[in-house]
Amino acid sequence: MLQVYLVRHGETQWNAERRIQGQSDSPLTAKGEQQARQVAERARTLGITHIISSDLGRTQQTARIIADACGCDIILDPRLRELDMGVLEKRHVDSLTDEEEGWRRTLVNGTEDGRIPDGESMQELSVRVKAALADCLKLPEGSRPLLVSHGIALGCLVSTILGLPAYAERRLRLRNCSISRIDYQESPWLASGWVVEMAGDISHLDAPALDELQR
Repeated sequence: MLQVYLVRHGETQWNAERRIQGQSDSPLTAKGEQQARQVAERARTLGITHIISSDLGRTQQTARIIADACGCDIILDPRLRELDMGVLEKRHVDSLTDEEEGWRRTLVNGTEDGRIPDGESMQELSVRVKAALADCLKLPEGSRPLLVSHGIALGCLVSTILGLPAYAERRLRLRNCSISRIDYQESPWLASGWVVEMAGDISHLDAPALDELQR
């Protein structure tokens, strides 16, 4: 059985400002760096052998902190990038017109062909993140990879593993530096394939920040 861990990046400046990020970028806040240290401390106990990250800056920042704790190198994979949000990237959510908000809503309300102009559909997102996951099956036996990606991307991946269409109404919340786990298993009793073992766990974020413990 292959176990794959999924981590969303830490809080960014644009998360805090309620700006739409997509494939544009914003650095981690101090809180985001703290979250990354906390998930790294948890990852250090999991026997992680590979860290595979979206190539966007916020995921690379998060992955670097985790990699330092786990003693792993980082493999960058652009297929793990966030959904391309097209013409709405960098915009404040509260500044959107009714029409623009309608475009954004089609990505989360179950609209089959939802898409922001110049952006990406949920189905297109699903194809690339599932391909990145499938490549984990090519890793050496005994590997335990950790993928660092984004909220919509990981939510889409987990939802499709559960059998929902990529465009299904979004009902899974993956907070910053939450950790999820999916397993690939071959069993005579269950359908072989990917199984969601855990989704969106943030219990490690309830602990005091590591820098506070070191004072």
